[in-house]
Amino acid sequence: MTTATRTRPQAIHLTPAAEARVADLMSRAPGDAIGVKLSTPRRGCSGLAYSVDYVTAANPMDERIETPGGSFFVDGGSVLYLIGSTMDWVEDDFTAGFVFNNPNAKGACGCGESFTV
Repeated sequence: MTTATRTRPQAIHLTPAAEARVADLMSRAPGDAIGVKLSTPRRGCSGLAYSVDYVTAANPMDERIETPGGSFFVDGGSVLYLIGSTMDWVEDDFTAGFVFNNPNAKGACGCGESFTV
């Protein structure tokens, strides 16, 4: 008897605009960068913030998502705060940046820089 294994869903969904931004970042990345990593360090008035940085070495505890433009990593310690989230890239006349729709966030600060779970 063989048991079928199902594919584990990704911790976070990247929109096509976010994937394009990851590709753009990787096209200009430092030579030692192997991908882009999302983490949720403790900071801001609500407790946690979103941080996107280049990563130079794979951590086996991180979630790795392959995108058309390169590898996208989710910090292993942040996955529980991000499960089911969508990451988008939004540009308008005044701002440009990643925007997160996080169903786990119970609140956010007034400036939108941090959130609480």
